[in-house]
Amino acid sequence: MSEIFFHITAAVYLLATLVYSAYLFSRKERLLTVAQAAMVAGFAFHTATIIARWAAAGRTPATSFHESLTFFSWVTVFAFLFLLVKYRQRVLGAFVSPFALLLLITASLLPKEIVPLSPVLESYWLPVHVSLAFLGNSFFALAFLLGVMYIIQERYLKTRKLKGLFFALPSLETLDELNYKCLQYGFPLLTAAIITGAIWSEYATGSYWEWKHRQVWSLITWFLYAALLHGRLTAGWRGRKAAILSSAAFACLIGSYFIINILSGGAHGLSR
Repeated sequence: MSEIFFHITAAVYLLATLVYSAYLFSRKERLLTVAQAAMVAGFAFHTATIIARWAAAGRTPATSFHESLTFFSWVTVFAFLFLLVKYRQRVLGAFVSPFALLLLITASLLPKEIVPLSPVLESYWLPVHVSLAFLGNSFFALAFLLGVMYIIQERYLKTRKLKGLFFALPSLETLDELNYKCLQYGFPLLTAAIITGAIWSEYATGSYWEWKHRQVWSLITWFLYAALLHGRLTAGWRGRKAAILSSAAFACLIGSYFIINILSGGAHGLSR
């Protein structure tokens, strides 16, 4: 059942991406409304996918590479819908929908069988740690996408060719502010994820910290985003610099995520 919902979700996100793309070039508000409705529908099917997989696996469906990409995509759309309700920036969906779709396409190419979780890792800390980690990463993903939007919009202004996407995208000030908000949401979630991960590690292995790949890269990511937030607060990092640095930090995050999952065979690294 989860696989059926998975394919429906991907199809609906594809539809949303196509309609959003049509809006960016035509700027017809009706298309934006349809695309937004498609994203909400896709999220509903995506939620059904997660629930069905959770029921089949009997655990949080985010421990294999396939599951974690599907879960990451789901939480990213959830974070987008949260921003949509709070800040009303609907056009962000034009960048979120292809990102979520790309994660699902990648997940579809990976082994889908349910892998039993090692008994030593079974703990109520698993859903807590995983939810915090992916939600934090999702806000960082949104900060990255907002940074891309900022760079595109700034290029239009610098070249003075005010056409096309320029009229569809928010102002530079709005994009920069939303980028900052996403960092503010993501950083405490990442911090909480590292803390709960350490507690889970102590429960599972008897040690809070073992300097394994996931732990090390989580710490590196934490320092990168801490430095970025510190720079925004004290050194006045704004605009293009902030957009580029948030993109670089996310590239490090997503790159390490893929590399570690490939090296570990897609299983969570606590047992390794």
